[in-house]
Amino acid sequence: MSTDPATIAFYEANAPRYTLSFGQAPSRHLDPFLDRLEPGARVLELGCGGGRDAARILERGFDCDATDGTPAMVRKANERFEVGARLMLFGELDAIEAYDAVWAHASLLHLPRDDMPGVLTAILRALRPGGWHFANFKLGDGEGRDLLGRLHNFPSDEWLQDTYRAAGFAIEERQIYAGEAADGTQRDWLALTLRRPC
Repeated sequence: MSTDPATIAFYEANAPRYTLSFGQAPSRHLDPFLDRLEPGARVLELGCGGGRDAARILERGFDCDATDGTPAMVRKANERFEVGARLMLFGELDAIEAYDAVWAHASLLHLPRDDMPGVLTAILRALRPGGWHFANFKLGDGEGRDLLGRLHNFPSDEWLQDTYRAAGFAIEERQIYAGEAADGTQRDWLALTLRRPC
């Protein structure tokens, strides 16, 4: 199913707050990722939220297909940034070699661990050979919920690397950094830049 009803309900109820509080600047990882792409590359965004990153992708001259699994987030992204966002759950991705890059900032961390292999395989299949993928995760020791009730997969560094490699990805860059979550907790994060082999 690749979605958690309580997590979707949280974002549905809190979409206005997320759009206002996180809509001011794109992710700090976005521009370095986009710098790897050829001009005009087609980028799929998984979990566009309030649309800030999609707006930056378009501003940089790329073709962005912004998606989110929460109807209210899709509406807010389009109201605020007019990015043409559409509703899609992770498990509904069925594209074949349609994108040059897949951007998933702080979104796949909500994917149930049992669903990770299938979704990563779908992402790999959606990429053209040599295509790029970015995702970041809160590190931990197993699936659970944060203080806001949202499902997180909380992977270890090793588990996440093994799972991506098993799906066929090459890991090009990894960065562990400290970050504060929306529930106020401090946790180490892992940012991965990956590639579909040519």
